[in-house]
Amino acid sequence: MAFGVKRAEVNKWKQDVKDGKIAFITHYWLDDRFPDSRTVTKAGCNDLEKLKAWGKKYGLKPEWIHQDEEFPHFDLIGKFQKDILKAENQLEQINRFEL
Repeated sequence: MAFGVKRAEVNKWKQDVKDGKIAFITHYWLDDRFPDSRTVTKAGCNDLEKLKAWGKKYGLKPEWIHQDEEFPHFDLIGKFQKDILKAENQLEQINRFEL
């Protein structure tokens, strides 16, 4: 279950992904597999080679890419999430979701 984002934010993320940009969207999230995580950041790009290269610099494995047809992305949680958002200067998302 995802919540805490506005439709306009989702639409912008989708458009940025379609435009071949590395795009980020963070939202509240509940998943029994990750009981200590309350948020997830989706880092997406429809250019898979670009997304793989981007992920490699953060130690993310290509097999971790969620292979969505339109919006392929990494799901970032925990330490990866905060460290990558900080490195990518996504401070608004860090502050907004109190990461």
